[in-house]
Amino acid sequence: MQNIVTGETNFAIRLVDTPEGRNKASMLIHKMYAWRGLEGTHALTDDPNRITLMAYGKDDPVGTLTLGMDNPCGILADQLFRHEVDRYRARKHKVCEFIKLAFNMGAQSKAYLASLIHLAVMYAYDIHRHDSLFIEVTPRHRQFYQRSLGFRQLGEEVVNPRVNVSGVLMHIDLHYMKEQIHRYGGKPDSDERSFYPLFFSQREEAGIIHRLRNLG
Repeated sequence: MQNIVTGETNFAIRLVDTPEGRNKASMLIHKMYAWRGLEGTHALTDDPNRITLMAYGKDDPVGTLTLGMDNPCGILADQLFRHEVDRYRARKHKVCEFIKLAFNMGAQSKAYLASLIHLAVMYAYDIHRHDSLFIEVTPRHRQFYQRSLGFRQLGEEVVNPRVNVSGVLMHIDLHYMKEQIHRYGGKPDSDERSFYPLFFSQREEAGIIHRLRNLG
């Protein structure tokens, strides 16, 4: 697995691109989902339309997130929310989604989670030119995405058979998200109460995007 974010002594984000890496990510997802009482299997497969990232604190995996990009087979959110997603496709939006987000919350978890989300946004927006981002969450996590990042709910709650709990679909415009990142990123002491001050600064972001493009 290749290091993408470097320069920090005890933190790294790596691109998961090997069977061993996908197995580690799957184990972390299973552990964190089971702790929350979520059912289902969470194995990751080698899919060209998905990018999986893993956050490490020292040498231990602490979080993972997968970016799913639209393709002829659709995205995972189509299984329950096809009508809502199709509304954006009909308006020529390039849709994508965050799936299989799992994080082992600890002392540095907010900053690490912000870095992981920001990196996934770079892949979605700057590398692959997507502009509409979806995520399915449980109702109790809805407020976090609304208040911390600016997502809004689409449609009603439905039971997600993959994990056997109710879920809601959230959406955010990635142009808006990038505006917030450039306004607040890299300013952890800001009075802004969203998650964005914990994101990378615009200068740090530019360096990471350059590395991502060099990775091919």
